Amino acid sequence: MELVKKIDTAKIIKYTFFAFIGTIILAISAKIKLPFYPVPMTMQTFVVLFIGVVFGWKLGVVTIVLYLFEGIIGLPVFSGTPEKGVGIAYFTGPTMGYLIGFILAAFFSGYINYSKNIFTNFMKIIFATSFIYLSGVLWLGAFLGWDKPIFDLGVKPFLLAELFKVTLLSLILPKIIKIRKFI
Repeated sequence: MELVKKIDTAKIIKYTFFAFIGTIILAISAKIKLPFYPVPMTMQTFVVLFIGVVFGWKLGVVTIVLYLFEGIIGLPVFSGTPEKGVGIAYFTGPTMGYLIGFILAAFFSGYINYSKNIFTNFMKIIFATSFIYLSGVLWLGAFLGWDKPIFDLGVKPFLLAELFKVTLLSLILPKIIKIRKFI
């Protein structure tokens, strides 16, 4: 019985370590802006999907929830913080739907079974990514009003960058999926 407790404790410590490392990488990815057309690109959504794929859906979701909690309590982990505010005030702003969508994207990208076929993996990653934009647009419409051009504001400027990130993840997916067995 003592051996089981030691194993469980070691597993909890390991998962906690990976979750914190994931939140650090996610925070860094939110802060680095790369020049891209039509708007600068962060690698934040790439890292969300990467976390889901590598960590699996359970640890992936826990990692994203921990990241959101860090932002809600005031740590400047989100893109645009601290310049545009921090904490719950920033979280409940126009980007809240996208942030909540990170949880769904990590779940689906971690839950899906992948193959060696790059095209099918690409479609599966697109599916997982769509939840970020679906929940983002729903919140943005509720936040700004449905009379505004919600798609033009909340999706269209990011499509090329998202296509790049999904393609990149699809290409490296067969290599990174092997990491999961070590986590």
